[in-house]
Amino acid sequence: MKFFLRFILQKFLHLLLLLATVCVCTFVLVSLSPIDPINAYIGADVFHVGEEQRQLIAERWGLDRPMTTRFFLWLGQLLQGNLGTSITYNQSVADTIGDRFAASLWLMALAWVFSGILGFVLGILAGMKEGSGIDRAIRLYAYTLASAPVFWIALLLLVVFSVNLHIFPICCASPPGVLFKDVTIWQRLHHLLLPALALSAIGVSSMTLHTREKLIEILNSNYALFAFAQGETKLGFILHHGLRNIALPAVSLQFASLSELFGGSVLAEKVFGYPGLGDATTEAAQRSDVPLLVGIVFFSAIFVFTGNLLADIIYQIVDPRIRIGKTLS
Repeated sequence: MKFFLRFILQKFLHLLLLLATVCVCTFVLVSLSPIDPINAYIGADVFHVGEEQRQLIAERWGLDRPMTTRFFLWLGQLLQGNLGTSITYNQSVADTIGDRFAASLWLMALAWVFSGILGFVLGILAGMKEGSGIDRAIRLYAYTLASAPVFWIALLLLVVFSVNLHIFPICCASPPGVLFKDVTIWQRLHHLLLPALALSAIGVSSMTLHTREKLIEILNSNYALFAFAQGETKLGFILHHGLRNIALPAVSLQFASLSELFGGSVLAEKVFGYPGLGDATTEAAQRSDVPLLVGIVFFSAIFVFTGNLLADIIYQIVDPRIRIGKTLS
C-alpha cells in the first residue's frame, strides 16, 4: 500500500510541475502574440470605434495592464477555483470548456475506440500474415495514414461522403434548428461518424505498426518455437499467449494517443464545423483570448495526464508481474 501511495504522490507532484510549466508558457506566448485582442474583440467595426471606447474595452478585460500583472491576477483567480472570463464568448472559461467539451468528448471517444480496435486488429492480422499480400496492403494503408495530415483526410471524407454521395451531413453536431442537447443518439452518431473516422486516422497507423512488430517478435521467440514444436497452431498461440504480451504496449500506446487526439480535434472540428473544444481553441487563438486558451491548455494537460495515469494503473491489472508493490519490494 505504501508503494502505491508513493506512486500516486509522485504522479501528483509531476502533475503540479506540468501544470505550472504549461500555464506560464501558454500565458506568455499568447500574450506576446501579434494579434491585437482589442481589434479581434471589436471585429468588423474596428475602424468605427474611437480611442475612448478602445480604452474602455481594454479596462473591461484588463488589457491595459502589464503582462506580469495580468498573470498574477489570473493566478490568484485560479487558486480560488476561477479560470477567468472568456473574451470571445463573454462567459466564464469553466462554462465554455464544459459546454464545448461535452461535444468534443463524444467525438474523441468515438475516434479513440475506432483507432484502438481497428489498429489492434489490423496489427494482429498483419503480424500473422507476415510477408503476405495482406501484410503489405495493411502496411501500405498504415503508412499512408501516418503520412497524411488530419485536415486532408477530413476534406477527402467530406468531399466523397458528404458532397458527392450525400450520406453524411456536411457540418455541425446536430441538424439545423435542433439544439445539441435535444438531438437523438442516431442524429448525434450521424453527425459524429465522419469527423470521428478522420480523427481516428491519427492512432490507427501507430497502433497497427506497433502491434504488428510486437506480434512478429513474439512469434519468432524461443518459447513460441517450442509451442509450435508441441503442435500448437499459430492462431491458438496468439489467443493463449500472444494477446497478453501485445496488450500491454497497446494499452500504453492507446492512452498516449490522447494528446494527439486533442491536437487533431482542432483540425477535424474546423473542417467539419463541429462546435467542440478544438473549435473553441482555434477561436481563442485567433482572438488572442488568453484566459480561454490557457484554460483549455490547462484542462487538456489534466485530461492527458489522467489518461496516462489510467494506463499505468491498468498495467497492474493486465500484467500482475509489474505491480508496483512487487516491482519495488
